Amino acid sequence: MRSKKLFYVLSLIVVMVMLLASCGKAATTGGGTELEKAAKAEGNLTVIALPHDWCNYGEALTAFSTKYGITINELNPDGGSADEIQAIVANKDNKGPQAPDVIDVGYGFGPQLIADKLVQPYKVATWDSIPADSKDPDGYWYGDYYGVLALEVNSDVVKNVPTDWSDLLKPEYKGLFALAGDPRASAQAQMSVYAAALYNGGSLDDVQPGLNFFKQVNDAGNFVPVIAKQATVAKGETPIILRWDYSALADKDTLAGNPNIAVVYPKSGTIAGIYIQAISAYAPHPNAAKLWMEFLYSDEGQNIWLKGYCHPIRYADMQKRGVIPADIAAKLPTFDGPVAFPSIDQINAAKQVIGDQWMSVVGADVK
Repeated sequence: MRSKKLFYVLSLIVVMVMLLASCGKAATTGGGTELEKAAKAEGNLTVIALPHDWCNYGEALTAFSTKYGITINELNPDGGSADEIQAIVANKDNKGPQAPDVIDVGYGFGPQLIADKLVQPYKVATWDSIPADSKDPDGYWYGDYYGVLALEVNSDVVKNVPTDWSDLLKPEYKGLFALAGDPRASAQAQMSVYAAALYNGGSLDDVQPGLNFFKQVNDAGNFVPVIAKQATVAKGETPIILRWDYSALADKDTLAGNPNIAVVYPKSGTIAGIYIQAISAYAPHPNAAKLWMEFLYSDEGQNIWLKGYCHPIRYADMQKRGVIPADIAAKLPTFDGPVAFPSIDQINAAKQVIGDQWMSVVGADVK
């Protein structure tokens, strides 16, 4: 009797171990798993600050929703990284449609997300192929793609297209230049000021010359204090803007010559920016959020970003395995000049200075 009882107990333990192993696997793998079932049961996913023309997110959102039958609620598509973080903070106790499940923010925001306990850890099935220096080791955030800053110019309005930083000070560009975000809140706009510093007497550890440069541009009357986007470029309201090359190239494709768009990398040099994904610690739909991450970090999701001119974080692994379509890879832009890749610490130091001093030095209230 004792041996039968022992056998019964051991059998239960074996079954429990197998079940736990199965659940663990479901938490880190994609379609056809318990995770997929749980996500479908939730039925919804709330994203924030994902313009459809940014990194080909329009296709990604449609493909995910179609594939899994999950309804996607899109918040504040023109918001910046700080807006995304604030949305988590403001909706900690809100399980309704205003609470984001996932965020896509600038690289420098990673430490803040952890320090403020705003995100939860999760490692996708392809975790090992994400470069170690582009992810938090515990899975609280992970790099998704990167691009480099370029000038997007409506060349139907601006016949003499600027080619370098110093050109932005020329009188012929009065009232024509803008940023694609507010430097007090947008990672893209902050990196624009950072880049200006690097090629106007500053360094990766000294962003002040960037603020001084923008003060000169503003004092010259060339800076327009609005958040620029495709529509403002096309209408000629902000015919010269600084933005990530993938967004500028997407605009060029979308507008298809109406108007004509020139995409120019400043010849003195530019800066690269990595963005990161994370799941809100207060996500109303945590399983849908995890499934979204599995989708984005699958070969399918990475190639969707690549189609949007972004450099996906798993590019090296996918290239090695030969799973990147040649026609898509051929579309990636190339740039022969200097490209700076600042560290998280350097980005955070620069971001602090820019946020604190933008108004006192530049004095342009970007809205």
